[in-house]
Amino acid sequence: MEEETDTEEEKLLKRQRRERKELQAKIQGMKNAVPKNDKKRRKQLTEDVARLEAEMDERHQQEVEHLRLEISKQVEVESLANGIGKLECEDGEKTAQHSRPTKAQKRRDKKAALEKEREERIAEAEIENLSGVRHLENQKLGHVLAGRGLQIKQIPSDGHCMYRAVEDQLKERGSMLTLAQLRSQTAQYMQGHVDDFLPFLITPSTGDVYTPEEFEKYCDDIVNTPAWGGQLELRALSHILQTPIEVVQADSSPIVVGEEYSSKPVILVYMRHAYGLGEHYNSVEELKDRTTEIG
Repeated sequence: MEEETDTEEEKLLKRQRRERKELQAKIQGMKNAVPKNDKKRRKQLTEDVARLEAEMDERHQQEVEHLRLEISKQVEVESLANGIGKLECEDGEKTAQHSRPTKAQKRRDKKAALEKEREERIAEAEIENLSGVRHLENQKLGHVLAGRGLQIKQIPSDGHCMYRAVEDQLKERGSMLTLAQLRSQTAQYMQGHVDDFLPFLITPSTGDVYTPEEFEKYCDDIVNTPAWGGQLELRALSHILQTPIEVVQADSSPIVVGEEYSSKPVILVYMRHAYGLGEHYNSVEELKDRTTEIG
């Protein structure tokens, strides 16, 4: 049970960490159930694990974005209320110069100030912790990419990051495909190859495979919303572009989708801690400071 003093951010972090542990336990059980010498089932297991992790990453990202939006709205409301309160206070001072706050008001003000200070300390500690994680992740990725003569190229965190990173890579090759076109073609390809994608879309609350109607909405969201892209969308894009897509990560070997294609791969960087609570994709570019390159 969460403590009453936990902030919404803390509750979200705790729950997401708990869900990741539960998923890892589930994955370990799945691995134990498949014989190591059964190559076909082990390959399917690898795909299932990747799908489950991608789905959790996507859901957690959506939860984070929703929380950020709610916090932003709350800040706006509080700022407006504070502004109105200040104006009312100034008017009151003009009409009642000799009025003084009551003892009850003083107690409320002191309690509010202490609560605000506590929340600020919690937020600062969380930011410091996340910044440390981000720093370590950036160091690892920088080391890996420098060994290949590459460095991270920052992509905005707006829900379109995966598609923007692919778009950026394609521009370097002279392609004119836009973000909107990449999203549209991804949805069209998935709709044209339902059997390749539908079995991997699971409703988290029930564990059931998406219905045809849910799948259509999923594809519609790809086109018409900033829905976060994951491994399924990368698979579709690799077929559309007939190009391998390599995803570089800090704590594991790169993932390559579309290995059947022989062209130069599109390279993306997957970052779990780029923006505190959420995952993120970046692009890459040639290393500018060659002195940091690892021979």
